[in-house]
Amino acid sequence: MNRMTVILYILSASIFAWAVYLLSIRQLHMAQLEGYKPTQYLRWITNNICSLFLKELIVLAVAGLFLALYYVTKNEVLLGYSAFIVWAFVNVYMIYKNMSVKRKAKKPLRFTPRAIRLFITNLLLLLLWTGAACFLAKNIIFFILYLSLIKFLHPLNMALSTFLIYPFEMLVHYRYYRIAQLKIAGMKNLKVIGITGSYGKTSTKYFLKTILSEKYNTLMTPESYNTPMGITRVIREQLKDNHEVFVCEMGARNVGDIKTLCKLVNPTVGILTSIGPQHLETFKSLANIVKTKYELIQALPYYGTAIFNGDNSYCLNLARKTGIETLIYSIKGGDSDIFLTAEGIKISKEGLRFKVKSQDGIEFECQTRLLGKHNVSNLLAAICAALKLGLTPDEIKRGISKIEPVPHRLEILKTNNGVTVIDDAFNSNPVGSREALEAIKEFTDGSRIVVTPGMVELGSIEYEENKKFGKVMSKCCDLAILVGIKRSKPIIEGLKMGNFPEDKIIVVPDLNEAQKKIGQIVKVNDVVLFENDLPDNYNEK
Repeated sequence: MNRMTVILYILSASIFAWAVYLLSIRQLHMAQLEGYKPTQYLRWITNNICSLFLKELIVLAVAGLFLALYYVTKNEVLLGYSAFIVWAFVNVYMIYKNMSVKRKAKKPLRFTPRAIRLFITNLLLLLLWTGAACFLAKNIIFFILYLSLIKFLHPLNMALSTFLIYPFEMLVHYRYYRIAQLKIAGMKNLKVIGITGSYGKTSTKYFLKTILSEKYNTLMTPESYNTPMGITRVIREQLKDNHEVFVCEMGARNVGDIKTLCKLVNPTVGILTSIGPQHLETFKSLANIVKTKYELIQALPYYGTAIFNGDNSYCLNLARKTGIETLIYSIKGGDSDIFLTAEGIKISKEGLRFKVKSQDGIEFECQTRLLGKHNVSNLLAAICAALKLGLTPDEIKRGISKIEPVPHRLEILKTNNGVTVIDDAFNSNPVGSREALEAIKEFTDGSRIVVTPGMVELGSIEYEENKKFGKVMSKCCDLAILVGIKRSKPIIEGLKMGNFPEDKIIVVPDLNEAQKKIGQIVKVNDVVLFENDLPDNYNEK
């Protein structure tokens, strides 16, 4: 092997290393979003085959073409140089294009110890395959072909890494889980409140923490820390001896997830905010969702308290079969089983006003800057728990008045151009999305603009729910900016069913293009609602 060939090998390996590093970061992020679970990550790969493999197929085809020419001409030197130049150009161009597309992630990649271990495992496998390519390659053309094949199969390499490291991670996980479990079990005076539901759990958690802080030193799981590892970390790093209440949001994507979390934190109060078709892709059926959410209530001790949303038929049915103390809240009322209701709800762009009435005679007025009628329901859930923990009406009212909108959930953003921007990016469920549309109906001074890619993770009913969403949208907005050429089809159907003007429907390929359109259209007094932003592991298509 002459000196020039060695240089070509080194340059090819360097370009390859640069490219697969960027790919590895992207794939690591997706694996993290899928909970590092090998089967869920493989499902993500299956759902994104075109975007993952199509571009890399071009690089592989370039290398394959030069290999074919080599077998025809046998001109190793000329074709070797040509193959390297073309292959290098294509790869560098793709790297440049990928780096130039910058989009802020909803949940950025976090380099936790687990993420670092997975990244190193992936890297070691890549080094193994690259070493094999060096050993097997007859010349630079073969080497480029092997590198292209490794790059093409990179998502599967990350999947293999997740499988290989999974047993070890489970051992690490169990160790930390047990440490956290023993720590919380040793805090005898700590009150633990578990909150779960298909939607509303994060908002309820924020509201409850703010209200309870009027009387207790309260810790809540931050942001969307609602998995075993996330909650374990919060317990180990943030829960202190002086904390009196721990408000724990419990997320689930599979049967048994809530049960695992309950074994960790041992809640004595459980709040079930809602049950609906969320995460149907992993749950497979609504019956599985009902079963999983009820795991929280089943885990409560005999002296515990179960709190249910009486306006949700699934929750109400579960409440009626629960044997321990049960508190049901409702914004509709009309049932003798209802413990807490809200009356005289007034909605304006300044916020919400309503009167709280309990079954045992408690009455008081509440006022908040929150938007959306569904937030009255979430507040009632928090009020039930607060009353159970002994807060007075004055303490509850004071806490409610201090509540700030939860980030990305009907959050009004400050602007300096006279335009109202409402960020509801995290509310990708049928109930919350419709409530957001109802909320903007109160803004009548200017045009009402909705920017949305629709809802995801609804399984087989996703198309129909997005069509219904479009029909509701037709009555609530003046301009619809839909993100995703394919994703927008059911929403457009729904808009047309509602006789929405076709010239007021704008379809764009991605959120960046949507923001450009808004900049060209928006004027003083307009309101812009960003309704759902796709999770980072979903494509705008």
